This record gives sequence, structure tokens and C-alpha cells, in this order.
Amino acid sequence: MAEFGQPPRLVGVTPRRPLPPRALCGFLLLLALLFSVSYAVGSAAGPVAPGMHGTGSTGSGEGGDGGSGGGGGMEDMPGTHGSGE
Repeated sequence: MAEFGQPPRLVGVTPRRPLPPRALCGFLLLLALLFSVSYAVGSAAGPVAPGMHGTGSTGSGEGGDGGSGGGGGMEDMPGTHGSGE
């Protein structure tokens, strides 16, 4: 009667570690390359709109230029009647 449970071992053959498929490694490398190129292009292009600053910049906070001191409510928009009408 044969014993079951373990496959026969080959003499002189070392077991191989399981590696991810080569296509997966290539895809991840291509993905990292595309992200780095797009980041470099975005950094070189600068801000999207004129006068746009990063979150670390401080403004005067006065006037209706969209700063944090402009109020930001609907009452500042033209065509509104204010006080909830």
C-alpha cells in the first residue's frame, strides 16, 4: 500500500520561493513611473488658476477675493435679498 500526503522529493532540486508574476511587477513599475511623471509635470505647470496659493499661504482676509475673511455666505452674492427672504 502506498503512503499518501507528501509528494516524492527529487534529489538535488531546491524548492523555489513563490514570486509574483512578471506581468504584475512590470505593471507596478509602469504605474509608479506614470505617477512620478505626472507629479513632475504638475509641479512644473504650477497652480491651476491665477492667484491660487497653497494652503500654507496667508492672505489679508479682507474683501471679496474668496479669502477666509470674505464671509462666504449667500448674502454677499448679487441678486440675493439677504435676511432669509
